[in-house]
Amino acid sequence: MQLYSPRMAQYITMVDEELHRAMPATTGRQQTTAKAMAYAVEDGGKRLRPVLLLEWARLCGADVQTALPFAAAVEMIHASSLVHDDLPCMDNSLIRRGKPSTFAAYGEDMGLLAGDALILLAFEWMLTAGAQGVSAQTAVEAAAALAQAAGIEGMVGGQTIDLESEGRMIDLETLQDLQNGKTAAMIAAACKMGAIVADADLQTRNAAHRFGTELGLCFQIVDDLLDVTSTSEALGKPVGADEENQKATYVTLLGLESAEALAKERTEAALRSLGLFGEDADDLRQLTTALLTRTH
Repeated sequence: MQLYSPRMAQYITMVDEELHRAMPATTGRQQTTAKAMAYAVEDGGKRLRPVLLLEWARLCGADVQTALPFAAAVEMIHASSLVHDDLPCMDNSLIRRGKPSTFAAYGEDMGLLAGDALILLAFEWMLTAGAQGVSAQTAVEAAAALAQAAGIEGMVGGQTIDLESEGRMIDLETLQDLQNGKTAAMIAAACKMGAIVADADLQTRNAAHRFGTELGLCFQIVDDLLDVTSTSEALGKPVGADEENQKATYVTLLGLESAEALAKERTEAALRSLGLFGEDADDLRQLTTALLTRTH
């Protein structure tokens, strides 16, 4: 099944162009860090998070052009997390998306700095979005949602649990907390931010967040399944890394069949959260179903 509708596929082009505009010049004294930053956001995989943000903005009545700075910011934060995740002090991964990881290409020091710089640029880019027709209050609300999802109660917190859990058995509840922070929080924030940029009401924002949480947890379960069943060529990164690093996953805790069943439950919950939106959310429904059966 095709992952994105034609409209969503167009979003990827728009996000790529916005990221290109946002990146600092790759000449002058800071060219090494600037090149590493651009390298980290190039060949951006699925661009799932910014696509979701733009589609939720559209679904809630906003002009997607006004949401582009926020979509680019979400992708910068995501890219920074991958740069840091690959570092020797974390997963020590030399390959990302089928090419050398950022630190492997530019060195550990420049990889660290590029990841840090992407985080800061993300907030600079969002908070100067007033020229795009977004009010200062809306920009601050969206930035706050992203900061919370990326911080100690979100992505950073999930990564902390992940590192502390290596080499030991953890229960399913701990794994849920880990993946809710490390993966689902950012996907949920992207959806909610789209609703925020559209000045949607609280009920709609909450529905967007629920959808993103369920979708994010399903996405992670499928990732765990693919780490066992797919190939390095298909994924663009080494398979079997979870087992090699002695990390607990949905597969190690539940087995393949039960993990697949849980992914289906999460998918159904995500689809139910779209009940408010009628046929206008059909592209999101298609994406949700396609992510369950993806092969990379």
